[in-house]
Amino acid sequence: MPHNDTISPGRRSFLHMSATGAVALPMVLAGCAKAAPPAAAAAPAEAADAAKAGVPEAIAALESVAHKVVPITDDERKQRLAKAQRLMAENKIDAIFVGGGTTLMYFIGMRWGNSERLTGMILPKSGDPIYVTPAFEQARTLEQVKFGHDVRAWEEDEDPYQRVAEVMADLKISTGTLGIEETVPFYRAKGIADALPHMTIVNAAPVTVGCRAVKSPAELALMQLANDTTLKVYEAVWRSLKAGMTQNDVQSLLSMAYGRTGLNGFASITVGKYTASPHGSIEPQHIVDGTPIILDDGCKADGYTSDITRTVVLGTPSDKMRKVFDIVRKAQTAALAAARPGVAMEAVDAAARQVISDAGYGPDYKYFSHRLGHGIGMDMHEWNYLVRGNKRLLEPNMTFSDEPGIYIPDEFGVRLEDCMYITEDGARWFTPQSASLDQPFG
Repeated sequence: MPHNDTISPGRRSFLHMSATGAVALPMVLAGCAKAAPPAAAAAPAEAADAAKAGVPEAIAALESVAHKVVPITDDERKQRLAKAQRLMAENKIDAIFVGGGTTLMYFIGMRWGNSERLTGMILPKSGDPIYVTPAFEQARTLEQVKFGHDVRAWEEDEDPYQRVAEVMADLKISTGTLGIEETVPFYRAKGIADALPHMTIVNAAPVTVGCRAVKSPAELALMQLANDTTLKVYEAVWRSLKAGMTQNDVQSLLSMAYGRTGLNGFASITVGKYTASPHGSIEPQHIVDGTPIILDDGCKADGYTSDITRTVVLGTPSDKMRKVFDIVRKAQTAALAAARPGVAMEAVDAAARQVISDAGYGPDYKYFSHRLGHGIGMDMHEWNYLVRGNKRLLEPNMTFSDEPGIYIPDEFGVRLEDCMYITEDGARWFTPQSASLDQPFG
């Protein structure tokens, strides 16, 4: 779990399960003997229809929130481009190159993945963006271009990096400084650098991170919707748990639940002794009475993500589980209290870690084996990291996960995660903390 400012995309993708629509739950739903606490009341007609379809009552009660999604406007994207250009001037960067991926979507709303064929945006420190794309993709590129109209195409037998060099020549900055967005693959960055031997190539992070790490009210609203939805989904799934289920059965419940909300969600599920590993295991896992279960990850609203972890128990938790839960909750609270503008990010980690160490689960990373949290926005893990050694200062409207944990090998683990945003006078939760192991959703 690095503490630098480099995104590590897909670090948990091996545990993720797409949940865009309902997945048929195995027959274990009907055959398992013991249920979690009773479900919240659903609309009678809908509940009856759902029961016939094999949908648990708590999940049937979920409603679509898709109509609540308010997309980021073109005007806001223009403001982002303008801010990027201000930051370029401050950092003496003449232009930046952004390839396919999240940052391209952030700046211009263009959905484009990375492949072996170069497509990207060149943003000069003044003026409109310029685009480079394969000739056979030009029409599809133009469909998504809203800012500027200059699209430079390259044929399959041509060197795409020469197109980038031609743009720099036209901009009269072939001997200036070019920032490359950090997720651009190495081979592509090298190709650009080789085509521009007289330019200075630098990391564009002062520009891209400078924009993306501080959220606007519209971004915070989308993150709030995503977090609210994830919490409702988790509660519905918890109320639908039965003894005998496997982690795959729980994932199916989550998929079914997210399908009813209209948002694209995913989850990693860890059961029993495997909860002592922060990111779980691929081993088969079965729920029995007294089993701890960790639900982790979230969903997206117009590209903005949630990330919530809840530790729950089917049946009656042990006294030791309750004790560990209380320690972790106090650590999470201490981190929130420590987070405010001007405070070093490492101090927030330290506040949570001190609580856990003082309770006998130290020192350092012995039982709390990972950093406290990560930045979050369009990527689930993005800048910056709440970890020892990160002396960057918190700023208003930065957003982070707050996720302390205690992991006892061969026994169980407890992690609690809610996301927070920094305000002028402190930090605020997107979602309320888990109340207890017996009533994890209040």
